[in-house]
Amino acid sequence: MALTNNKASAQPVKAKAPGFSQKEFRASLAMFATGVTIVTARAASGELIGLTASSFNSVSLTPPLVLWSLAHAASSMAIFSAGSHYAINILAADQKALAERFAGKREGRWTDVAFTESEAGLPLITGAAATFECFNRSRYAEGDHTIFVGEVERCNHRPGASPLLFHGGRFYSEHPL
Repeated sequence: MALTNNKASAQPVKAKAPGFSQKEFRASLAMFATGVTIVTARAASGELIGLTASSFNSVSLTPPLVLWSLAHAASSMAIFSAGSHYAINILAADQKALAERFAGKREGRWTDVAFTESEAGLPLITGAAATFECFNRSRYAEGDHTIFVGEVERCNHRPGASPLLFHGGRFYSEHPL
């Protein structure tokens, strides 16, 4: 059902055109500190897939749901869209190099990366602060990204691990106030 304004015309309410540039929008978004994840999967061919993502969020406790998003133009979009499962690895503060490695397009990104295999054959990055093994429950195309909702089948965390944080275009570790 479309939202309507209070006028008798019942016309759908639409957002006004942005009054800011894409650069201003990105700079404003950068003020929100996030954790850093590497989302991993295994293609039907057996190839390991992984990418750095900071667009991770919890959705529901019952059922256990999480979400993340991926640009439509991403080279791994077809694999994540078609696959039944993926893993979300929340990086620890000492894993900045992995975040940078998986953020760019590069050959051999999995070279010398320590990981274990889940029951579903997903790569789980060794030393991650937490891991979530997800069934690829649903996808929603919005703007230039697709929002993936995963139903968590298994999760694990490393007690006492400090998370890797991203804010203002830089990496940080946590410091209690």
